[in-house]
Amino acid sequence: MENGFTSAESGMRLNEIALDYLRQSAKWTFFLSILGFIGIGMMVLLGVFMASILGMANSNSGFGGSELGIISAMPGVFSGVYILLAILYAFPVYYLYKYATGIKTALLVRNEEMLTASLGYLKSHHKFIGIMMIVMMLLYFLIIIGAVITAIAFGNQ
Repeated sequence: MENGFTSAESGMRLNEIALDYLRQSAKWTFFLSILGFIGIGMMVLLGVFMASILGMANSNSGFGGSELGIISAMPGVFSGVYILLAILYAFPVYYLYKYATGIKTALLVRNEEMLTASLGYLKSHHKFIGIMMIVMMLLYFLIIIGAVITAIAFGNQ
């Protein structure tokens, strides 16, 4: 069919309204992916500068390195966490970018295989975010349990 995509196996057809929704989705997804890449870059820069800025603050604090103990290691920890989060965040943003560019191209050249591959990237994005949310919920649960145990332990002293 010249106005939309048709699948002979399933008999499913995408009409112009569905194709227009995909076009609009691709535009917004592309915009969000570009913002995501900018955010990743800012996170990496912040992680690098955080280590140097907090390192200078520790050296100017008047305390020697041995008196600070764990506090002197904090700039490296904060920096590492920011860079690790940036790397982790890069995967879903990349999937969004591949979805957006693939959908635009697939709709332009009316290529069903490209459309399928692009929708696969959207599925990968949602799957990654879903798994990340499960991990975060478990982490929050463990933090709450740890805080309650700590409060009980220190409350009994």
